[in-house]
Amino acid sequence: MSDVLPDPGQQLLALYDRALPQVYGYLLRRCGDRTLAEDLTSETFLGAVGAEGPFTVPWLVGIARHKLVDHWRGLARDERLLAALPGERDDDPWDAELEVLRAQQVLGSLGAHHRAALTLRYLDDLTVPQVAAALDRTLHGTEALLVRARAAFRTAYERSEG
Repeated sequence: MSDVLPDPGQQLLALYDRALPQVYGYLLRRCGDRTLAEDLTSETFLGAVGAEGPFTVPWLVGIARHKLVDHWRGLARDERLLAALPGERDDDPWDAELEVLRAQQVLGSLGAHHRAALTLRYLDDLTVPQVAAALDRTLHGTEALLVRARAAFRTAYERSEG
């Protein structure tokens, strides 16, 4: 009997077949953009290739969550740079008939840091300490961020009613 260890590459390929719909679906529900979800799904599996993980679907979803948060951080940096440039930014008004679609649109209109905090806390149902760890922030800083994010969401949501 041989003591051959299973090939991690083969394990990852088998996991890819099982996990692809779940990882892609997770990302698509949170970002609402097929192209972005596809890109982040690719990045998730590429990130898993060199890792020594447990090779499970929840492990891959965790990697996907980090890829999405990293994406939102990059958007926040870009938004800060654009805000520093002279000129006005155009925001399209939303005219959603369904409340769920309206809420998704409002969430999408928030800054990336607010969007990330609200998504992790309320869509992913993470605790505040888990959100703080995911965003690499202090607990008190995360609590304050969530207060501001909820206020921004509420204001934008009420504005979208008209």
